[in-house]
Amino acid sequence: MAEPEQVDVVVVGLGVGGEEVAGRLAEAGLSVVGVERDLVGGECPYWGCIPSKMMIRAANALAEARRVDGLAGTAEVRPDWAPVARRIREEATDNWDDRVAVDRFVGRGGRFVRGSGRLTGPGRVQVGDQVFQARYGVVLGTGTRPTVPPIDGLAGTPYWTNHQAVEVTELPESLLVLGGGAIGLELSQVFARFGVRVTVVEALDRVLAVEEPEASEVVAAALRADGVEIHTGVRAERVGHDGQRFTLSATGGAEFTAERLLVVTGRRAHLEELGLDSVGVDAGQRYLPVDDRMRVADDLWAVGDVTGEGAFTHIAMYQAAIVIADILDRARHARAGADPSGTASVVGGAMGAASSLSASGSSGSAGTVPRADYRALPRVTFTDPEAGAVGLTEEQARARGINVQVGFTKLGSSTRGWIHRVGDEGFIKLVADADQGVLIGATSVGPAGGEVLSGLVVAVHAAVPLSLLRHMIYAYPTFHRAIEDALRKLS
Repeated sequence: MAEPEQVDVVVVGLGVGGEEVAGRLAEAGLSVVGVERDLVGGECPYWGCIPSKMMIRAANALAEARRVDGLAGTAEVRPDWAPVARRIREEATDNWDDRVAVDRFVGRGGRFVRGSGRLTGPGRVQVGDQVFQARYGVVLGTGTRPTVPPIDGLAGTPYWTNHQAVEVTELPESLLVLGGGAIGLELSQVFARFGVRVTVVEALDRVLAVEEPEASEVVAAALRADGVEIHTGVRAERVGHDGQRFTLSATGGAEFTAERLLVVTGRRAHLEELGLDSVGVDAGQRYLPVDDRMRVADDLWAVGDVTGEGAFTHIAMYQAAIVIADILDRARHARAGADPSGTASVVGGAMGAASSLSASGSSGSAGTVPRADYRALPRVTFTDPEAGAVGLTEEQARARGINVQVGFTKLGSSTRGWIHRVGDEGFIKLVADADQGVLIGATSVGPAGGEVLSGLVVAVHAAVPLSLLRHMIYAYPTFHRAIEDALRKLS
């Protein structure tokens, strides 16, 4: 093994969270090595958030054009996938080339190493023949990968994950989707609106099972209206592929066939690859448990999907800010001790960055480092209608023994919903703690469900008293004005 090279920080995995940590620390003057074996930026810019939302935007445009007949005359719609595929390649992914992202990181002062990083001891990372010893610590942002369920016959077939679904240049005639979560539903609706015959098979008793049952009902109805066939409570038992078509055999003798099979049944972290045993961390866990400063162990942090706190870009960026502040705080104290005069080159940048981060930290901040607080974690499923949610569902709140109040109103009963007319499916559901007099959860489903959610996120995060929310002025006529009606119905 090569003699370790001394650096300040090593970041293994440059997804959105790892890239942010590495870049910001490098800008602050620390010597940072960023390690990535795949694409810098991770899942979001190449297969997740960005290209999938381009697909959704295009599919929604088709749906909106088809709604002209109910509002303003007639319209003829002829779907064409080619502009969508071209936009994903040219505008979003550079044909799945991360050169721009690598150059961006290097331009911020970082050092990039392509390869798989593995811990070989506290603060020590090996990448191929190179070994780095980090003065302040190591950050893991290695993300997750799609899980492949152990279904008889599935292995070895040309099934799709979300990667192949996003990369496709020619649409299949039919698509079988295994999994009724957010990713499966978003992609199902897109392909259906472009004329693909889509069938969704979900083992649980409803799609979008992590959200409120009312959200599941509205989204499922919308997909069925687009021609998607949905089967819930059906567990896959065997998959066959004859070279042309897939056949899925399921419980109860059900059988489904399609040209393509998309498997979106979940994701998991691959901790066994990281050498965690060398620092006394159990690699047999599903995710890396972290404290409220994203610490896994001494001198070891983790950010993003690998922490299991939510597979969302906004979670990764939120966690990244905490890690940056914590490491810069450590660097500031270490450099101040080594250089009492305060003239060390890193101190100015590190102190400035740390102060900025602590000033913008959450209300759970302690000292100069903000603490993670997930009470108001927002999430949005970008189907049409969108399903946005924050905090606890009604079921989760009742399971915790909270004295729950629920307020519910259909979006179509609001003035804006009535004006919208075609495509106004949705609702506002509020979950309140009656004893504390605050919202602890909310769901916003509708044409702008994710946008309407923003005010509800603030209410949950800041524990705004219900009395204040009831006496706010809600702009008329807006979708968010339905919140006022839901507040009136809290009971």
